[in-house]
Amino acid sequence: MADPARARKLAVRIRQIVSAAIESQIKDPRLGMVTVTDARVTSDLREATVFYTVYGDDIQIADSAKALTSATGVLRSTVGRQTGIKFVPSLTFVADIVPDTARELEEALERARHADAELARAREGASYAGEADPYRKPAEDDEDEDEDEDDTTGSDPADDASEDTAATRSAP
Repeated sequence: MADPARARKLAVRIRQIVSAAIESQIKDPRLGMVTVTDARVTSDLREATVFYTVYGDDIQIADSAKALTSATGVLRSTVGRQTGIKFVPSLTFVADIVPDTARELEEALERARHADAELARAREGASYAGEADPYRKPAEDDEDEDEDEDDTTGSDPADDASEDTAATRSAP
């Protein structure tokens, strides 16, 4: 088992070498606009997976995959010559799906933006089905009654009775 840092460094170096070799050495007419996006090397440094994307339609993607498969030997020998390691890892090319996934996410976000805009347009002239504030609040009358009860509980009931009798006597 090799050091993980060494495997990462070798993967970066393989990505650079394969990118340059595809651009300068490989003259296959089937090869389209290929971009090497990533490379990963196993922990034993025996196998390397090179991820790539192709700009174009499905036919160009398939043709580029065939061209990379046929150029694997040349690319592996180039990697071995430029890295100088004892055992050159075998190369496997895998089409990278990250750009497709990103495109699908962008389309989903755009659909969500349109749906939000339609909802905002529908909401412009709308009014509430019930009250604007659906939460119950204590009524104003209930608060006044509570205050009156507080005033009467603090007084003496005997005083209230004497005031009532004095009021009836003075009124002829």
